[in-house]
Amino acid sequence: MDKRRTWNMMPGLLFSPVCLTVIWFLSWSLCPSCAQIWTDEVSGEQYGRLESNVTLACNNSEIRLPVSWHLSHSAVLPWHQVTPNGSLVLLRVNHSAQGTYSCYDNSGRLLRSIKLRLGHPPGRLTISCQVPNHTHVRCSWVETVKTFLPAEYNASFSNGKEWSPCIVDVTQKHCDVVHPAFWQPIHTLRITETNALGSKNTTASVKLHELLKPDPPESVLVKELGGYPKKLLISWRFPSSWPQHDAFPLIFHIRYRPQGSMFWSEIYSLDNSVVIWDALAGHLHQVQVRTRDEINAESQWSEWSPLLLGRPWEDYTTPEPDVEPEDIFTLPTKSKPEASTPKSRGSKHGDEGNLGLVILLVLFSVVILTTIFSLIFVVWMRQRRRDHATKQELTSMVKMKSIPI
Repeated sequence: MDKRRTWNMMPGLLFSPVCLTVIWFLSWSLCPSCAQIWTDEVSGEQYGRLESNVTLACNNSEIRLPVSWHLSHSAVLPWHQVTPNGSLVLLRVNHSAQGTYSCYDNSGRLLRSIKLRLGHPPGRLTISCQVPNHTHVRCSWVETVKTFLPAEYNASFSNGKEWSPCIVDVTQKHCDVVHPAFWQPIHTLRITETNALGSKNTTASVKLHELLKPDPPESVLVKELGGYPKKLLISWRFPSSWPQHDAFPLIFHIRYRPQGSMFWSEIYSLDNSVVIWDALAGHLHQVQVRTRDEINAESQWSEWSPLLLGRPWEDYTTPEPDVEPEDIFTLPTKSKPEASTPKSRGSKHGDEGNLGLVILLVLFSVVILTTIFSLIFVVWMRQRRRDHATKQELTSMVKMKSIPI
């Protein structure tokens, strides 16, 4: 009976205020982390604008208890103020103010944690569009304001009567329109950028017939034509992004020049190959090709294809130069005397010719020397005769003077 009475009194004791206080104190002191889970606000993100004041609330209720704030477990905070209700006001924030802020009461209990991210609201976008063919439009954009925050983009395309979606690729920041109404003169593109701080619409007018610009021709080749030293064959393929060859024909612009020249020669063609008739024989030539819509005169030329080099056909059967036997160094080999080649016979004839030339030179030298010596001898004889005559005259004069009168 006493035991039953004691057991009946236990629930009253367990739920008495004193007993509940003791249980709460023991649980908080033995497991503070458990108490933190019970009292914490749900951690979240808050976004703020750079170079402005940002207010972080300690919790949803306006408490009047003293609180302390920490940034990433540090008591050092940026320039700030704490309001009477415990909110933290960050003044003129910059990027260094980003992080996780925690609010504690005077007993050290965590009341709330907030991850702060800073940036700018969206600004106007710079839009550009490419039209590689009549069935595809790709428009890309560039931010004029660096927001530093994740953004979402929504794009739509209008032909003046109705709006259709422009399929967005967020990572590449472009959108694609398939099968636009090409017959309409002007289209409108509208792109909306949205982030945590706001949204911004940007519109742009698009004239498809003026923006039409095919991709460059592909697989360009430059080949020689055998037997023609002034001709080159140039061939190419339609751009792979231009599948409608028959419905939308292309015109091709070919330019070429000898390597090193400043001036291009140009020709046009509707086919995918052409023959150059006035190439400079024996020289490398630079060749490039581009294309444009043949019917739409307002469309743009494609970019030039990569620069290619080609040389016209050349006849390589040139005569071998004459080489003196003395200039040729040959290794001694065993060969039969009778195994002579036409080249060896030619060298023998060359030796005989050289020997005859040497003999002629020797004879000519002998003749020249003989002539010189003969002239010297004749001059000497004349001079001797003159001296002899002069002596005879002097002797006769002396004899005449010695005769008495």
